[in-house]
Amino acid sequence: MTQTVFVDGAAGTTGLEIVDRLSGRSEFDLVILSNKDRKDTAKRREALNEADFAVLCLPDDAARDAVAMIDPASKTRVIDASSAHRVADGWAYGFPEIIGADKIAGAQFVSNPGCYPTGFLALVAPLVRAGLLPADWPYTVNAVSGYSGGGKALIERFEQQEIDLAFRSYGHDLAHKHRPEMKTHAGLAHEVLFAPAVVPAYRGMHVEVPLHLGAMAGNPTAAALKSALQEFYAHSDIVRVSDDVPGELLLRAKPEPHDDMTLYVCGNEGGWNARLIARLDNLGKGASGAAIQNLNLMAGLPETAGLRL
Repeated sequence: MTQTVFVDGAAGTTGLEIVDRLSGRSEFDLVILSNKDRKDTAKRREALNEADFAVLCLPDDAARDAVAMIDPASKTRVIDASSAHRVADGWAYGFPEIIGADKIAGAQFVSNPGCYPTGFLALVAPLVRAGLLPADWPYTVNAVSGYSGGGKALIERFEQQEIDLAFRSYGHDLAHKHRPEMKTHAGLAHEVLFAPAVVPAYRGMHVEVPLHLGAMAGNPTAAALKSALQEFYAHSDIVRVSDDVPGELLLRAKPEPHDDMTLYVCGNEGGWNARLIARLDNLGKGASGAAIQNLNLMAGLPETAGLRL
């Protein structure tokens, strides 16, 4: 049976990529309002309440407003790509590999993870859960992303030829909105120290967690961390753990879109230090690809249908 999907905010970067992934799929009928109708509250409310699924590609406040428009008795199931509900009660966190595909499949309200937290949680959450990394450690996250994750304003800044931007660091107030979901969904005792940056590549992302293993109780080793991650993701078609320690990792200016994620564990000879690295597409597994993965599960379809793997 064909199910309807209303993409609220289809004109934005994430929305456009979701629509692109859904176009041509016979399992879904897309509902997209015109520029005029999407400004009509009554028509948005109608679309939100009549669709089988609503995918919200909106700023946080607008996403909260959209959810408030949905009648409690409505059958509509929601995937929110904003950060408005990522640690909210009553919302399933849309990272199936971490919280379980069954929880996504049965949820009415699912909040898509942030792109940076996707890399961090993929690396750290399974290891904390296994007891190999301490929950009370002061974790640091160093990350670099393509500029498409910043939305239209940042895209314009990087693509205006008269502006020569090679590197943009931000979040210097140490209050980035991704930090609460990193702490909550990894089960940590402390907030993470998060240092994000943007480079002149349209898409792509590297997320790194450096670790002083020799200072941790239990003397964890890089080999043990890699083995645990390989076991955890052994049955995943989307997340894989590399056997190799790369000499270098490149983020190209114009990579092809992809919805998978590769994890690396790099350790020094003495075993005292390690660098955990996640490589993903900030618009793929970090946004639109994750939304499609969650939609597939909620609709009772193969998890990887329509994904670029």
